Amino acid sequence: MSNRIILNPVSFHGKGAIKEIPAIAKDQGFRHIFVCSDPALVEFGVTAKVTDLLAEAGVPFTVYSGIKPNPTVENVTDGVAAFKACGADAIIAIGGGSSMDTAKAIGVIITNPEFGDVRSLEGVAPTKNHAVPTIAVPTTAGTAAEVTINYVITDVQKERKFVCVDVNDIPSWAVVDPDMMSSMPRGLTASTGMDALTHAIEGYTTKGAWEMTDMFHLEAIRLIAKHLRGAVLSVPEDREGMALAQYVAGMGFSNVGLGIAHSIAHTLGAHYDTPHGVACAMMLPIVMEYNQDYTGEKYREIARAMGVKGVDGMTQAQYRAAAVEAVKQLAADVGIPAKNEKVREEDLDQLAADAFADACRPGNPRDTNVEELKDLYRKIM
Repeated sequence: MSNRIILNPVSFHGKGAIKEIPAIAKDQGFRHIFVCSDPALVEFGVTAKVTDLLAEAGVPFTVYSGIKPNPTVENVTDGVAAFKACGADAIIAIGGGSSMDTAKAIGVIITNPEFGDVRSLEGVAPTKNHAVPTIAVPTTAGTAAEVTINYVITDVQKERKFVCVDVNDIPSWAVVDPDMMSSMPRGLTASTGMDALTHAIEGYTTKGAWEMTDMFHLEAIRLIAKHLRGAVLSVPEDREGMALAQYVAGMGFSNVGLGIAHSIAHTLGAHYDTPHGVACAMMLPIVMEYNQDYTGEKYREIARAMGVKGVDGMTQAQYRAAAVEAVKQLAADVGIPAKNEKVREEDLDQLAADAFADACRPGNPRDTNVEELKDLYRKIM
């Protein structure tokens, strides 16, 4: 069996990295750039940190900001039309997962017009052409969408999120500049950081994990445990640490998949508009407890990476419990709620069915079923 790794051809990291963008655009000969960002980032001047550089360099661009926090089929459809209308030949995605997921879908559809309905891209998409050349600039330290081959779109009519997996959607350039994340409010810093931790832990324990991705995931866990609390308090070096941590986690999980913490989080976002990182943080320790007997010695290394002392002297039961407790404590320290009051017993049949159908579910280390998924939902009610 062979293992595949797909990463950005080029990535830039560190303070001031966005200054590389005009040179990329000019070197590639881009005529007009479609800037995909969300309305809040436009309103508060975050998007302008990049577009001002483009303007100074004389690079034409159009801003598309019609994107919701959980991007919809309509956002993608409108974006495709806007891209065509302005005659663009490249994309810059500025934002968190919402902007980047929308940009990925637009970029793939433009070069593969036979998939004009984004719903047809659900699952492992059989596209033939790489997406429009895309520069991805994250403004949150969590989703790692700039380095993944996945995107998630919400079908509002059916109250469900669907995951698209496509090697042709990965951005050609990732520009990870912590200065672009400096305006993240405390709650968003916490939730996106816990999303990154969920990526790292689920990626480390998924059925597809192997030595190279284990290396990425353990380092991401270590960095998040070290930096997330300080990042929430806007400590500059911790912001920079989280910018790196979430990217490293993305290098791993994009190539091996996730698990049911993400399957459940997707349904909570689709049905109740629960922020994705909050949903992941609620479910991660619950799913870790559920999966623990199917993870061998991996929880010992998770506990070690989380900063737990003395793990080598612990029994298996002790280090597994310590790993779960360390995750719970980090979530509590950064203000993540443990319960979701919107979840109702009468919704569980649909929620569990949707989670079971989710593309992340098969990667979970423990095989599950609809009834067991219902029980997991009950733990956050």
